[in-house]
Amino acid sequence: MSYVIAALAVLVMLVGLAGSILPIIPGLPIIFGAYLGYGLWSGWAAYGAGTMVAVGLVVALSLVVDQLASIMGAKKFGAGKAGMIGSFIGAILGLIFFNLPGLIIGTFAGAAIFELLFAKRDLMSSLKAGTGALVGFLASSLFKFILSLILTLVFVLLVLMS
Repeated sequence: MSYVIAALAVLVMLVGLAGSILPIIPGLPIIFGAYLGYGLWSGWAAYGAGTMVAVGLVVALSLVVDQLASIMGAKKFGAGKAGMIGSFIGAILGLIFFNLPGLIIGTFAGAAIFELLFAKRDLMSSLKAGTGALVGFLASSLFKFILSLILTLVFVLLVLMS
């Protein structure tokens, strides 16, 4: 029965892995929740409080780094507050209407359009801001994806070795 629960926890972690790319799914917190749920169910047979604290700190730190990467990428390329808001709105609308390609295009287009319309920037500056938002989003997504994958593999190894 414990392998069934472990497999269920891994499935939940795979949802978290998808969430490392999709902005509407809180990927790393979901992975942390799977660690916590399995630990509570199993009586902490595979890992203990030290592991939970370490995973919790990694997840908390990653949330801070995620926000900083997106902001720094956008700001480095000249995006302002309008571009960051537009990037977020564009990403959500793109994801809803056009799936993963829409997420990527929406991130860029939202920042560029909002910079053009609301910050009154010229076309080249707006496109540069859109590029910055996209670079920040991609760097942040890659970071979260790798971290999510590592946490999931560590969980599998801990459960298999217990």
